[in-house]
Amino acid sequence: MAEDFIARAVSRPKGNHYEDFTIGRRFEHHWGRTINQGDNSLFTTLTLHYNPLYTNVEFARAHGHPDVVINPMLVFATVFGLSVEDLSEGGGAFLGVEALTFHAAVYPGDTLAARSTVVERRESASSKGMGIITWHTEGFNQQGVRVIDFKRTNLVNKRSPA
Repeated sequence: MAEDFIARAVSRPKGNHYEDFTIGRRFEHHWGRTINQGDNSLFTTLTLHYNPLYTNVEFARAHGHPDVVINPMLVFATVFGLSVEDLSEGGGAFLGVEALTFHAAVYPGDTLAARSTVVERRESASSKGMGIITWHTEGFNQQGVRVIDFKRTNLVNKRSPA
């Protein structure tokens, strides 16, 4: 039975290649993600980030927030994750993030969406068959308010290494 299933399986490569990323191309990343209190509590606990703004509703309210604030690094990880399918799922080393800015607080129940624009591309001098791409990624809440933005750079496979 398993051999029959494997024989019928079709390999479908994932992700885009260097040639697919032209300067100015914009990706509206699908799905979005609603962040809940459980996500925030788990992430904050696992990362040992015990700022009371992220864990204590009374403390957060005393500091002008309507609820606990979602840990900003969870906001970053979520928005970054929303972009992976379109940008870096095809493989290649992650080279870094720069110009990371948090613009607005995120609260439990907020739904985050993301979009990315290609801002830079060049062939890699040291890794033949690959290119280096930089994207500007922005994250928005359900009201369309930008809550985060950053630039990220990846090594990306070329479609034809020759």
